[in-house]
Amino acid sequence: MARTAEVVRETKETQIRVWIDLDGTGVSTISTGIGFYDHMLESFARHGGFDLKVETKGDLHIDMHHTVEDTGIVLGLAVNKALDGFKGIRRFGSAYIPMDETLTRCAIDLSNRPYLVWKVEFKRPKVGEMDTELFKEFHHAFAMNCGACVHLETLYGDNTHHVAESGFKALARALRQAVEIDPKTGGQAPSTKGVL
Repeated sequence: MARTAEVVRETKETQIRVWIDLDGTGVSTISTGIGFYDHMLESFARHGGFDLKVETKGDLHIDMHHTVEDTGIVLGLAVNKALDGFKGIRRFGSAYIPMDETLTRCAIDLSNRPYLVWKVEFKRPKVGEMDTELFKEFHHAFAMNCGACVHLETLYGDNTHHVAESGFKALARALRQAVEIDPKTGGQAPSTKGVL
């Protein structure tokens, strides 16, 4: 059964289309109008093993906030839709990602009880042209709309690029593990409740 989804969302601030295949090979086509953000989403797709298409047109003449946050919303919705009630998955995933001097870890629970614990600090206000405060906005929007409990922490690191990228890679690897089909679930949601 194909675990794919497409979500389109249009507001006065952004027009977004996201398509994802959770069982892909990491191929992506990303266009948000923000170069560094495109790079992060490409890295997310590659390391998650997700085929991903993102087309975002946002009000960049104002700033990048709506573009980044709203893309996170739609990506989260697409993953949630592709998971079809979280049936048959491992549910939990975790990853440690080293990038040179930086080490970041992510733990995720696809529980349909969204939450974000964010323990990440940036030593510079921007990476490329992108405000570093927007990375929390992305991860929060993704977690809330995916139905994921996400704990993301950079244990140490100095380089702003490395801190940001290791976070996206850690999220991708943890999610990759959590969405894997677990034959022991018998195709049911992995919960004592019987539903997530």
